[in-house]
Amino acid sequence: MLSPILCSDLAALEPEYTEADVISTVEFNQTGEFLATGDKGGRVVIFQREPQGEYNVYSTFQSHEPEFDYLKSLEIEERINKIRWLPLHNPAHFLLATNDKTIKLWKVSERDKRAEGYNLRDEEGRLKDLSTVTTLQVPVLRPMDLLVEASPRRVFANAHAYHINSISVNSDCETYLSADDLRINLWNLNITDRSFNIVDLKPENMEDLSEVITVAEFHPHHCHLLAFSSSTGTTRLCDMRASALCDQHAKLFEEAVDPSHRSFFSEIVSSVSDVKFSHSGRYLLTRDYLAVKVWDLNMENKPVETYQVHDYLRTKLCSLYESDCIFDKFECAWNGTDSVIMTGAYNNYFRMFDRASLRDVTLEASREVCKRRAVLQPRRVCVGKKQKETDVSVDSLDFRKKILHTAWHPKENIIAIAASNNLYIFQDRLTPNGHHNTPEIQSAPPKWQTQPNPPTY
Repeated sequence: MLSPILCSDLAALEPEYTEADVISTVEFNQTGEFLATGDKGGRVVIFQREPQGEYNVYSTFQSHEPEFDYLKSLEIEERINKIRWLPLHNPAHFLLATNDKTIKLWKVSERDKRAEGYNLRDEEGRLKDLSTVTTLQVPVLRPMDLLVEASPRRVFANAHAYHINSISVNSDCETYLSADDLRINLWNLNITDRSFNIVDLKPENMEDLSEVITVAEFHPHHCHLLAFSSSTGTTRLCDMRASALCDQHAKLFEEAVDPSHRSFFSEIVSSVSDVKFSHSGRYLLTRDYLAVKVWDLNMENKPVETYQVHDYLRTKLCSLYESDCIFDKFECAWNGTDSVIMTGAYNNYFRMFDRASLRDVTLEASREVCKRRAVLQPRRVCVGKKQKETDVSVDSLDFRKKILHTAWHPKENIIAIAASNNLYIFQDRLTPNGHHNTPEIQSAPPKWQTQPNPPTY
């Protein structure tokens, strides 16, 4: 049973916050020791897990600045669209961060010693008068307070005509892909001035445009396989061994829509906003507006599992369209064993689905849970009359509060939930004998323990 234990507030504790403080991406590294968040202000905040299990701020740096394309008279926002960690090969950590146009490779390293005793410079770093240098000395390393430095190592720019919506690091640890609305490019991590276009959906006449790319992802084990989804609800699996240009897909995952149920909103709600390979590489998880679906790579015609996230919104699609909420892009995540699925919803709710028991639970991430040993009751949204006093009517949902970005620890039952400018980190509750509960979703209300002093910056 997943039971939260940590809560971190990323911005000031006051309710008021600016648009730049809103978190736009969340990502654990491969070990789960570090968690990176990006916001609409172009900042990256990295959390490190302490031996006690708490996550505290490790490093904060400005990754992107606002720019202006004078040739196209286009303002480029500093918002961080995606963050992807590179596999760890040395004590330094590397991650890719992208806004709409530019991808940057950052190195995050620690320094706890400094060199002293330079021959040509004084202790302040100023160049000495060479006439005063009469002897030579060997510089020595002195201990100093731990300093975490973030430095840009590569800048990959000017390769996309449209906004970058996703990046994904390949399992070969040498290449990665970046995708915009119409193209997917393949990069070498050591080459910044050129990339290879491997998918191009742009028609000769833009009036013939029928779909756009929404997200792309590499297979976790096979470096030649990648999947990308589109606004028409389809997901394509491409094999780079077949052709350098992957316009012809190897497999197409698409669920047939009943013509009798087709409406004006059918294509909009079927647009895939996120796709994730399972850790085993056997399944694909896709999220559209109303549901999450699990696809077997060996079966293309229909998903093997479909979970309704907020089916009660079908009667409100018209008002959601008028408020543009129907275009919100929700993310989804697997747990470490591919047995539980998580995704976000409105009213700061997030949903979990146990694939084995087919049970599900709705939980809420809010400031109220940031109390020491607070208990959070599972939530229930009802369409008609309330059956319980704790039920929430669909008419009272706050569509301004939404959980779009979620992440799951790769090995443990630790989840990260981004709600506007707040980051909530929850962990599996320990049993009295010190063991973790199984990651099975149960109907009993979980106990939530919160960090007494959440870190701020």
